[in-house]
Amino acid sequence: MESAEIRRRWLSFFEERGHTVVPSASLIADDPTLLLVPAGMVPFKPYFLGEVKPPFDRATSVQKCVRTPDIEEVGKTTRHGTFFQMCGNFSFGDYFKEGAIKYAWELLTSSQDKGGYGLEPEKLWITVYKDDDEAERIWHDVVGVPKERIQRLGMKDNYWSMGVPGPCGPCSEINYDRGPEFGVEGGPAVNDERYVEIWNLVFMQYERGEGIGKDNFEILGELPSKNIDTGLGMERLAMILQGVQNMYEIDTSMAVIKKATELTGVHYGEAHASDVSLRVVTDHMRTSVMLIGDGVTPGNEGRGYVLRRIMRRAIRNMRLLGATGPVVLDLIDTVIAMMGQQYPELVTDRERIEKVAVAEENAFLKTLKAGTNILDTAVTETKESGGTVLAGDKAFLLHDTWGFPIDLTLEMASEQGLSVDEEGFRRLMKEQRERAKADAQAKKTGHAGAGAYREIADRTGETDFIGYSYTEGETTIVGILVDGVSSPAATEGDEVEIVLDRTPFYAEGGGQIGDTGRIRVDTGAVIEIRDTQKPVPGVYVHKGVVQVGEVTVGAKAHASIDQRRRTAIARAHSATHLTHQALRDALGPTAAQAGSENQPGRFRFDFGSPSAVPTAVMTDVEQKINEVLARDLDVRADIMGIDEAKKQGAIAEFGEKYGERVRVVTIGDFSKELCGGTHVHNTSQLGLVKLLGESSIGSGVRRIEALVGVDAYNFLAREHTVVAQLQELIKGRPEELPEKVSAMLGKLKDAEKEIEKFRAEKVLQAAAGLVESAKDVRGIAVVTGQVPDGTTPDDLRKLVLDVRGRIQGGRAAVVALFTVNNGKPLTVIATNDAARDRGLKAGDLVRTAAKTLGGGGGGKPDVAQGGGQNPAAIGEAIDAVERLVTETAK
Repeated sequence: MESAEIRRRWLSFFEERGHTVVPSASLIADDPTLLLVPAGMVPFKPYFLGEVKPPFDRATSVQKCVRTPDIEEVGKTTRHGTFFQMCGNFSFGDYFKEGAIKYAWELLTSSQDKGGYGLEPEKLWITVYKDDDEAERIWHDVVGVPKERIQRLGMKDNYWSMGVPGPCGPCSEINYDRGPEFGVEGGPAVNDERYVEIWNLVFMQYERGEGIGKDNFEILGELPSKNIDTGLGMERLAMILQGVQNMYEIDTSMAVIKKATELTGVHYGEAHASDVSLRVVTDHMRTSVMLIGDGVTPGNEGRGYVLRRIMRRAIRNMRLLGATGPVVLDLIDTVIAMMGQQYPELVTDRERIEKVAVAEENAFLKTLKAGTNILDTAVTETKESGGTVLAGDKAFLLHDTWGFPIDLTLEMASEQGLSVDEEGFRRLMKEQRERAKADAQAKKTGHAGAGAYREIADRTGETDFIGYSYTEGETTIVGILVDGVSSPAATEGDEVEIVLDRTPFYAEGGGQIGDTGRIRVDTGAVIEIRDTQKPVPGVYVHKGVVQVGEVTVGAKAHASIDQRRRTAIARAHSATHLTHQALRDALGPTAAQAGSENQPGRFRFDFGSPSAVPTAVMTDVEQKINEVLARDLDVRADIMGIDEAKKQGAIAEFGEKYGERVRVVTIGDFSKELCGGTHVHNTSQLGLVKLLGESSIGSGVRRIEALVGVDAYNFLAREHTVVAQLQELIKGRPEELPEKVSAMLGKLKDAEKEIEKFRAEKVLQAAAGLVESAKDVRGIAVVTGQVPDGTTPDDLRKLVLDVRGRIQGGRAAVVALFTVNNGKPLTVIATNDAARDRGLKAGDLVRTAAKTLGGGGGGKPDVAQGGGQNPAAIGEAIDAVERLVTETAK
């Protein structure tokens, strides 16, 4: 049975039994604690936590999931993978244990011609929580599983929670006996390789307290409403139904392995090492396609880093298998061919996915060459200093600057006999991420934890947003937080977070920044609002300071936004939509939005593109946008079902989570997008849009920055003034300026070349005199000295090599010259073959000299460079070099 059919049967079975089919959510988790969706229940988490009332009592889904904690084990075992699909059925206060157990047994054991999976009942083993008598009774008395095939396990194996206080409960797992060839008998309690888990039924019936780990927390009591959360691993079931040894050999994976063998000439099953690489390639390319399909682009942070890491592991493993040219396009197309039946959007989005993936491959192949040179230098320096561990800061530099995943650095260092200071690397990574995370979290939630906002939401309900129709309105203060703590009141000077029952303030989201303004309390108190955020669904938090008086929970108030600022932001947001559509018209659907920020009078727009957008195209896009403004098109917003919006061709932003009802913003006949932001009523209100330019912000992602309205006019006015000044200086008409400036720069460059040539000749003239000044140190010609200040590093290097080349007769030679450049001492040291035969290496000599100068340096045995902070120590550095020659020469 093919994977697509397994998926179809799952959804059909539960839909026929009253479950709402919920499409797979994006892999981009709508949860600040998660980078990616790691489990099938994640999209339903707000319902289980009680944050949002579920719109259905029963639901089913096949959820895309990505987990990377065990990424180093991928391929080495046949059980670890980064991408998988989790089939789930969910009950919210409807059926409970008996219903879930009977559904699972029916679907698994019903014959295939009746819509089931046709598994042999006698091969299914059950585990239940050690104290769950009810579940065991149902399995034995109701379903008929023999007691000898039901095993009780402890909290670590058969109890579920989210790891934090909240819902929890026992679980029951269904395991399939693969037979004696996979190990000893005795059930899943004895051998989980033979008795492989395929379906986990979680019975959410209790509330857990604080605690650490899977089994060290207190059970506080029963939940008022009992829920069901189950998960069946599609790949594991496919492995059983297709009769293969492991999940890498199922239909959707084996095709990728075959393509990889075709590209490399290495056959699966020939050797363990090559099998590991083939499995890594297969798993990682599947994951890459799904991540790119959901809008993730390669980068050095967050989700982008996860994607970059797995793509680069896959590409490197293809190189290890013998591939010499580009391989990603063929592998991507194979994955789409196999997964497209289950996820048609992959086929529709093929061109964009291919462009992003190929751009990352091209960038990595360049990076691999440059980064390898950097790594080789670091390895050489480590070995020459007698070390066996590559420094953590070197590994961090390779990651941060060259995009080397740490595992790639580990592999390549290991190949040269070195380990890596992983602790130092991870410390630097942690510091970098914590800085970024702290900045983002502080902006989003201020000082308060999410629990404080949820408590207010539970007590007062969601905020009623009236900002689409009104810029001010009467309201009631329903929550006050001071320093992150809920408070009944706040006084003058307090920095506060205010929650209102209804508000005209737009909370930051969808690329639009939050509103500012004032809240005037009926008592006379005034709160200046500096930002508006939505830290938990449905709760608008107004951040500001109490300027006058005292504010209390329950007080009536009048809320008004800064209308002029809002209007300027609305112009920018509408201009973003126009820019998006104009780019898609010019570049195709691959120019999909990857992010945006709309501020008063200006915006930035990120979009997918594997290369820079030509200036001529940018000019055409800008012209098209401004032509649309002149057409005087109406802008309207409509609420409709998500399916209807898609039928009408509305564009959805990657990574955004949409409900069943969505808001569609339409600009005449030009643009139609799903959007929750605020906009102008007519394109004529924008006035003018000026694109300032575009640049790269990551592999396959470009950014446009632009001005709107008065800000755009002011920019063009300044540009006109600058052009007028240049006209006066250069004495030419505006259209002549580029040619005249180019001619002037050409003359300047020619003059600089002449000066450089003269300076180099002057430096090299000193070579003969330096050779004559050579000292004999134990039979070695040693040339040391200080050349004129201002000598460039390149000229100093040329001089050193020229002097070394002038020493004749096969005589061992060491040349160490020094200069001062920009106030800092610089040295270049070279040795010839004869000197190196006597144990003298330029790198050792440079490190000694640079240390004396108060700095550092390094290089190869034949030539090395260093510098420092203390020019006055050059004489001491020369003496140190000569002493080391005397002591080291064999």
